[in-house]
Amino acid sequence: MNTPIDDGAAPEVVLGVGAGIAAYKACELLRRFTESGHKVQVVPTAEALRFVGEPTWAALSGRPVATGVWDAVHEVPHVRIGQRADLVFVAPATADLLARAANGLAGDLLTNTLLTARCPVVFAPAMHTEMWEHPATRANVATLRERGAIVLEPAEGRLTGADTGKGRLPDPEALFEAGRAVLRRGSLPADLAGRRVVVSAGGTREAIDPVRYLGNRSSGRQGYALAATALARGARVTLVTAATGLTAPAGADVLPVESAVQMREAVLEARRDADAVVMAAAVADFRPAEQAPGKIKKTGAGPKPIELVENPDILAELARERTAAGQVVVGFAAETDDVLANGRAKLARKGCDLLVVNQVGDGRAFGTEDNQAVILGADGGSAEVPHGPKSALADRVWDLVRDRLPRV
Repeated sequence: MNTPIDDGAAPEVVLGVGAGIAAYKACELLRRFTESGHKVQVVPTAEALRFVGEPTWAALSGRPVATGVWDAVHEVPHVRIGQRADLVFVAPATADLLARAANGLAGDLLTNTLLTARCPVVFAPAMHTEMWEHPATRANVATLRERGAIVLEPAEGRLTGADTGKGRLPDPEALFEAGRAVLRRGSLPADLAGRRVVVSAGGTREAIDPVRYLGNRSSGRQGYALAATALARGARVTLVTAATGLTAPAGADVLPVESAVQMREAVLEARRDADAVVMAAAVADFRPAEQAPGKIKKTGAGPKPIELVENPDILAELARERTAAGQVVVGFAAETDDVLANGRAKLARKGCDLLVVNQVGDGRAFGTEDNQAVILGADGGSAEVPHGPKSALADRVWDLVRDRLPRV
């Protein structure tokens, strides 16, 4: 259930709808916005109404649908809608709509709204893979991002007909959370626009046999919060995630892994041209030296000892072998005692730029919606982050990362 907000402070959201088959998903996105207390003005293109009709949008939003620059001319809709908005969210954003927005065209009410909006603008593209990968589309996306718009990466999956690939509109729940993350920032700029970041999340699993594994209590929520807040600040995000059961943030490139060795391979590949790498995952320190080929059975003689070997130290390797000038590397330290002393020792040992140190156990950090931490810097600085939502800690991490990135 979405938590309603006070109507007097309800944000004004403009939902722009492009002419794509995925327009039906925007109905669910609209419902999530309205049921959580947002005021939503739907602005579909004329062609979008071929996919979902005007009565549907009006019924779900509780407002007349704005469709043309010549409707209610005395209210100057082509200017006022954008001026009043706290967020413009375009879903689906077709290749044609991205091209018109990138080139500043104003042939209909939606493109007029995009030109007059001074609030954050989010595009959720949806199209066939070939269209998404076309140089013209890539150039238009780059232009929009350079101007501060947030262009989410499309998801991979089933497209129109029998085709599959990258170009699918993310699920409405993930799109809604992306919109809320942007609204939480208000009018703050997309200060990570043009940056590419890698975030790891979740707890790795080290196989004992085909059924059992060694693992830890990490839920992945902090890593997912880091990915979501980076997206809301305009970054391109690669999320390397061990098993979590969480819905990935809309717009992230997701690389699923299971073991520490797999995570190392994925992170090292993804970080090649990244501006920052944040290792929020709880990576197992050890793994079984051998995996049993079949399920280990009880024999009555007691279990055989499991020989363990050390896993690779991914964080130390990232800090030691940086692949881009000015690349910022962030680690996490989950401690149960002597938290700061252990954290400072780990920071010196790993060689990263920032280390987020938090106390875990007894219901703290793992599996919760909130967190608190001290962020230690290699320069000797530190920042305390009080108890609060994991998104707040994530934003503070990105503040410190941003301040360390070379200017572009």
